[in-house]
Amino acid sequence: MSYDKYRDRLDHILSVARSAGGAGIEPEVCMLGSRSRDPEALRDALDREGLKLGALCLSLGWRLGKETDEEHAEADRVINYLRQFPGTVLTLVQHAGPDRSGLAERQANALANFNAVGRRAFEQGIVCAVHPNSPAGSIFRTRDDYGVLLEGLDPRYCGYAPDTGHIAKGGMDAGEIIRAYRPLIRHVHYKDMDKDGSWTALGQGCIDHKAITRYLRDTDYDGWIMVEEESAAAEADPDRVTAANGEYVTRALKPIIA
Repeated sequence: MSYDKYRDRLDHILSVARSAGGAGIEPEVCMLGSRSRDPEALRDALDREGLKLGALCLSLGWRLGKETDEEHAEADRVINYLRQFPGTVLTLVQHAGPDRSGLAERQANALANFNAVGRRAFEQGIVCAVHPNSPAGSIFRTRDDYGVLLEGLDPRYCGYAPDTGHIAKGGMDAGEIIRAYRPLIRHVHYKDMDKDGSWTALGQGCIDHKAITRYLRDTDYDGWIMVEEESAAAEADPDRVTAANGEYVTRALKPIIA
């Protein structure tokens, strides 16, 4: 999550991910640096490390009832870019606002934008999934919000990318939400949280990722599971934290799906 430090250091990010045992990455578009407009260069970098582009995250404001010209153009650019990476998921993350005022209107606007982008992605053969987050100004943060979001997405075009940490941060049980909306799930994020609400390393928090992994296995989920950490330790030393998370995945989670 150290965007400023790692904004144009993709080769380093790939090396760390591979060393941690990862099979792929999910960067935000801004993390690709110069390769954000050069898919061949990104493919070459991935191939050198034996990694896949599991997903690419498009994060925009989507505040109005339809996309702005700039948002529409950027979404189409990214959709066209992903045509060069068959099977890669396009995840959509809305920038959190400063507060939750005008909630119903803002939620309706966001859904209209998500479904519009999802439809255009679908027409190009790209799977699209919305990833809600949990800052205080997020408009899809609580159980009621999730009902609005996940019942408002057009399932023909746009699926759901649950993030276990953001679900827990919103006062929900991650396992329950994943079970409730399993038919919509196209992509998964694992992130752990202490009982006091602070982010922590995978396996050290209160979220039962082993049980969730077993459930996903038992329901034939065959997509990506991406691991994130937003703790203070991750901000200070992301390379070490990535290695530690990789060790936990190898030791505790991979045997479940082996």
